[in-house]
Amino acid sequence: MRLAVDIGGTFTDLLLVDDDSGEIWIEKVLTTYPDPSEGFLNAVQKASAASKRPLSGVDVLVHGTTLGINAIIERKGSPTALLATEGFSDSVELRREQRYVMYDLLLELPEPLAPRNLRFGIRERVTSQGEVLVPLDTEQVAKLLSRLTARGIEAVAVCFLHSYRNPAHETAVAEIAREVAPGLNVSLSSRVNPEVKEYERASTTLCNAYLQGRMAEYIENIEASLAARGFAGAFFIMQSSGGLTSSVTAKELPVRVLESGPVGGMLCAAHHGRVASAPKLLAFDMGGTTAKIGVIDGGSPLVAPGFEVDRRYRFAKGSGLPVRAPVIELLEIGAGGGSIAQLDALGLVKVGPESAGSSPGPACYNLGGTRPTVTDADLMLGYLNPAFFLGGEMTLSPEAAEQAILNDLAGPLGMDPREAAWGIHELVNESMASAARVHLTDRGKDPGDYPLFAYGGAGPVHAFGVARVLGSPQVIIPLGAGVASARGFLTAPASFEAVQGWYRTISETTTDEIGDLLRHLEDQGRAMLATAGIPDDRIEVHGYCAMRYEGQGHDVRVHLPGARVESKAALSEAFERRYASLYGRTVAGRDIKLVTWGVIAQGPSSDLRLSQLLKSADSGDGALTGQRPVFWPESRSCEETPVYSRYALRIGESLEGPAIIEERESTIVVGHRARARVDGFGNVVIDLE
Repeated sequence: MRLAVDIGGTFTDLLLVDDDSGEIWIEKVLTTYPDPSEGFLNAVQKASAASKRPLSGVDVLVHGTTLGINAIIERKGSPTALLATEGFSDSVELRREQRYVMYDLLLELPEPLAPRNLRFGIRERVTSQGEVLVPLDTEQVAKLLSRLTARGIEAVAVCFLHSYRNPAHETAVAEIAREVAPGLNVSLSSRVNPEVKEYERASTTLCNAYLQGRMAEYIENIEASLAARGFAGAFFIMQSSGGLTSSVTAKELPVRVLESGPVGGMLCAAHHGRVASAPKLLAFDMGGTTAKIGVIDGGSPLVAPGFEVDRRYRFAKGSGLPVRAPVIELLEIGAGGGSIAQLDALGLVKVGPESAGSSPGPACYNLGGTRPTVTDADLMLGYLNPAFFLGGEMTLSPEAAEQAILNDLAGPLGMDPREAAWGIHELVNESMASAARVHLTDRGKDPGDYPLFAYGGAGPVHAFGVARVLGSPQVIIPLGAGVASARGFLTAPASFEAVQGWYRTISETTTDEIGDLLRHLEDQGRAMLATAGIPDDRIEVHGYCAMRYEGQGHDVRVHLPGARVESKAALSEAFERRYASLYGRTVAGRDIKLVTWGVIAQGPSSDLRLSQLLKSADSGDGALTGQRPVFWPESRSCEETPVYSRYALRIGESLEGPAIIEERESTIVVGHRARARVDGFGNVVIDLE
């Protein structure tokens, strides 16, 4: 049996799969604060009771969490100091000296995770060629680490100049720490992110050090609690890159799992693309707190070399702390079900970014929330069934939703509450479609070529409206859309990406040096997968090199099949082919600079199909369960609309919109001038006219 648990901002999702019988069990519980592990264990206990399967029968458990990124945003990590080369301790505050909003005189920037009184310059210096210019002052380091421990500092980030070329001084600091401060968590930039660009390297290493203690405590608590309940299988943590890793690696390199929660849905979309021969998809995830999109091309999600956390301005690049770690490219594009609707200073309706979360939650939860949210609007429009939320485990209050909308929006604006609710719903759809269009067109892609793959608790409710505005030809909603991220976890392979900065021109290096480096990185990746229990003969590797023409400032990533380079001439030709495909030309007479090498070691992928739960269209009773009034913009009124059970729809069955399709964790809205059908993989596919 396999088990996946995804902790989101509002809900914790669980999927339990018995591979022998084909049975599945789904649980969705409110995320618990301040300790999300309580919700995790609550969901596990409910699934074990519902399935009558003990935890001792689970072979694999995969977990994704936003614990790390939340700890950075809320500044709840360990007290952390930074050790940098003397004269460079303020680089994390100087940043790149670029203003992300050029003329904003009140520009906000995130504070470094190590305040100025905890940033120290260390006497040492290594050149860009890796030669020692100034030896490390070991006595200074030993005295400083002793003082820091006495002051209650729990973690230290070490980032020396050019340590990616020669890590000896950073390694020596770690050895000194083991002697004089054995309880200190030490993160070395040469281990966490051995690449050029000092600021990004220092920021990434600080994030890692800041989270090490908290992540280790969290994972160890969960492992102990699971063991006490009989679990003895393999425990994996989802990485931001879409690969699984062992708990050992996650505790050492928590910066690799910062975005582990949201990537699961992208893996679910990519898996669908591969099995259904649908190479182009736009994944759309709308949960309780935020909405995100990601592009699937060629059956695989786009992976970026880094991202930002704790942005001061939600959508402004440069307003957050840079993290150089591989991550599936996701764009936060809007509000979630719990996002609060309110009037701004100009009297206009604004939705988000403030969220009601799981506590107190939307007004309709009757848990103390009084402010209107997207979920309240969807309930008032008739899209949600108040008696069937979470399969009836939670009853929603339409009266509380209407009162909240009346008090905060409809009353002040002199509107009908239902028209105000539609305004919230439409505003959210329009803003998400607009952001998705910009994201696609910036990459030279046509929205009309990308069906919308919708999931998350609120995704299927809004997918039809977003697709219609965006111009997508089709909407695809997988079975169990409300727990698609957990489903994606169970399709992921174990993997690890090892990187190494290598700042020199191609003429200055030899093929043998390149081969030695790639073999060294491959050995790193294989060693990491060994900690996850992956046999060496089942590991595949591929590599890349980030390259540029000398004098340029941006890299082009060149794929290296098998993580091998036959010759420098072949590498140059591969770079120029890639450069020409991007820019339509090459630059003659210019040497090529090698910036970063990477090797990705990957274990075997898993398969997961839920279509066996559905029967063919001619083998069961009708799925129609009744009708209810639903608001549709075409008539600007409520119409009696057929409601169908998601579980009774058979493979091959189709229906005309408007219609509502309900399942335990989410609701599918099919609007006018659309037709929905169940494909051979159990997905509901909505074709738009």
